[in-house]
Amino acid sequence: MLDAKRENMLDRYQRLIEISQDLTSTLDLDVLLRRIVRAAADLSDAEQASILLYDQVKQELYFEATTNLDQPVLQGLSVPLEGSIAGWIVTNRQPLIIADAANDSRHFSQVSRMTQTKTSSLLGVPMINKDKVVGALEAINKRRGAFNAEDQQILTTLGAQAALAIENARLFQQSDLIAELVHELRTPLASLNTATHLMLRPELGEEERAHIVEMVRDEIFRLSDMASEFLDLARLESGRAQYHMSTFNPGKLIEDCTELMRGRAVEKELSLHLDLPASLSPIQADEDKIKQVLINLISNAIKYNHPRGSITISAHFEPRALVISVSDTGQGIPAENLPSLFQRFYRVPGTEKITPGTGLGLSICKRIVEAHQGTISVQSEVRKGSTFTVSLPTP
Repeated sequence: MLDAKRENMLDRYQRLIEISQDLTSTLDLDVLLRRIVRAAADLSDAEQASILLYDQVKQELYFEATTNLDQPVLQGLSVPLEGSIAGWIVTNRQPLIIADAANDSRHFSQVSRMTQTKTSSLLGVPMINKDKVVGALEAINKRRGAFNAEDQQILTTLGAQAALAIENARLFQQSDLIAELVHELRTPLASLNTATHLMLRPELGEEERAHIVEMVRDEIFRLSDMASEFLDLARLESGRAQYHMSTFNPGKLIEDCTELMRGRAVEKELSLHLDLPASLSPIQADEDKIKQVLINLISNAIKYNHPRGSITISAHFEPRALVISVSDTGQGIPAENLPSLFQRFYRVPGTEKITPGTGLGLSICKRIVEAHQGTISVQSEVRKGSTFTVSLPTP
């Protein structure tokens, strides 16, 4: 019996070594977090596992990854340090085993209400790297028996490995993103530098001076947009973006977004059309972030359309999905450029002559949609137009 127990423990540590090696093989934070929660559930023989990351600036915890959930109902959910089991783990920097978590005074009951799942047994460990608390790793509902000291030891080791991997991924993403931002800043800064030298020349005529002022204004707007969108993308890529899930009418949101953009469409002599069914069932998502996606897609359809062209926004339900499309009659996108379209800072060659942009909007849209476990795609034909389609999962 003792030998069998020791053999089982050795097998688990061998599995832990393999998982640790797997964690070091990626610097994609989303992929990394999914691997960690799957490993935590596997190693501790638990029904579910969750990662809550700690924001030291705001001094709050928020859910970032979970297993066995079809909807992103927990992603970004803020959990108080006081009045939560995870908060106790992070504050005290100690692991914790609870046999009946639902009746523990520290249990944050909102999680159970949102997921419609009951938390019975729970094992939680802090994730610490170089004396910095990264967050908490929790295994929920032991499949057989109760969580024990061996489970705690295994999960504590995994938590330490996970903390290191998460911090490395964050540092890589931040340095990579900042390097790209600095590269992208060079063009508008060079334009502003040139404009400054030109405007100092006394022989410059009023017409030329007015043209340069207009160019300076456009570049300043571009820099402002880039700064705002860069911060949005940085939060999304670092896993620090919070999602506030609610149930709302998607038809009403689509109508509101369309009306919000109608003035800009009229300025460009474009017609906006809605193709919606009589009613659309409510969905559960982060309404503000879905609005951000729709506004971006409609804005692009306006920017890259031909004068007196048209834009059609449509929506319908498919089995287990709400599908929203934004179609335009613009210049279209060459097939060779489509694979790069959702990469950050990417702009289709030649479009910078048509309208200013940062090349971050579609990357942000992709991050938001995928955080909802949905998809975003594009179909396009040169000189005929483009259709961007967002599919959001429904129960």
